[in-house]
Amino acid sequence: MKYLLILADGMADYPILELDNKTPLEFANTPYMDKLAENALIGNVKTIPDNFPPGSDVANLSVMGFEPSIYYTGRSPLEAISMGVRLSDSDLAIRCNLVTLSNADKYNNRVMLDYSAGEITNEEADILINDIQNELGKNIFNFYAGISYRNLAVWSEGVNNQLRLTPPHDILDKQITSYIPNGDNSDLLLDLMVKSNEILENHPVNIKRKAAGKNPANSIWLWGEGHNPALPSFKEKYNINGSVVAAVDLVKGIGISAGLKSITVAGATGAIETNFAGKAQAALDELQNGQDFVYLHIESPDEAGHQGNMAKKIWAIEQIDKEVLGLIYSKIDNFAEIRILLLPDHPTPISVRTHTADPVPFILYDKNNLVNNKLGLYNEKTASEGIFLDSGSRLMDMFIGK
Repeated sequence: MKYLLILADGMADYPILELDNKTPLEFANTPYMDKLAENALIGNVKTIPDNFPPGSDVANLSVMGFEPSIYYTGRSPLEAISMGVRLSDSDLAIRCNLVTLSNADKYNNRVMLDYSAGEITNEEADILINDIQNELGKNIFNFYAGISYRNLAVWSEGVNNQLRLTPPHDILDKQITSYIPNGDNSDLLLDLMVKSNEILENHPVNIKRKAAGKNPANSIWLWGEGHNPALPSFKEKYNINGSVVAAVDLVKGIGISAGLKSITVAGATGAIETNFAGKAQAALDELQNGQDFVYLHIESPDEAGHQGNMAKKIWAIEQIDKEVLGLIYSKIDNFAEIRILLLPDHPTPISVRTHTADPVPFILYDKNNLVNNKLGLYNEKTASEGIFLDSGSRLMDMFIGK
């Protein structure tokens, strides 16, 4: 049996008045998703346990079969693993976004204009983070360039007790006064953020970006802290070999921690525009070349949701349908046995521009055990008429047939 899990990050949403009270998934043209749905089990799954933040870290752990209540230690350590940064047990890994803040005399009075600094390029981010490291990196703090705006800080002997940090995508267009680092030793982190602004404000990279009409990366923003994770092997848990196809370090890191093979695809950006077909082909190649399981992650609809861009979110969903599901649907007969699971990790509604903890719709297709699904469509509304599962790990257990 071959198993292909397609994770469309943040695809679920709320009904939107401008779409005749349909969600982007309902409104989008998705013939291949609907073809699968005609013969698939459909339902909702709760990927965010009670009392957990609705982050992609928690949700993807859950979907991959690892209960967050047992295995969650924070977001950034998982990203560090993907980046090849080794952490000691006493290190605190922290996500280091490059962001765009408004101008104001006092740093704390600025407004979060853009959590991604205009989806800054890898090359530009690498220059900026290296200069931050040269200026601010010491024995205590070190900075590592990642992908685009998603970078890493490591705090040696870092204290995580009562530390409260806020994701920048949760505070778009808000004054940062109430969201700066808070808790034990948080003054050290705020000092780094303020000093980074002094370094980056008139950096040559940002001068060029502003001249081109792009948002400057004029500050770092620290959040997503955590210590070393310890996940069991996916092979030990499910007795199958697998790969993860993803562009973002978080999902790669979860996969690597679980012993999955990480696949890099040329042109896969972790942004709205990415190599959809290339990622789908890479997943198929892994299955045809001996792997039993592939976790295919696509970030695009989540980024559109964070940006509040309804048109781009619909476009992202339609690209996933055409370029990913279309290619996979055309190759189903190449496999004697295959199961396909499609779902988001969490909603990222256009109206709130951040993650929510609502259950998400899924379809589970088994080529050799077709289901006559009278609903015949895949979206939030039809899924609510199907079955309900109270955890992502239960869905994974069902998918693998454990």
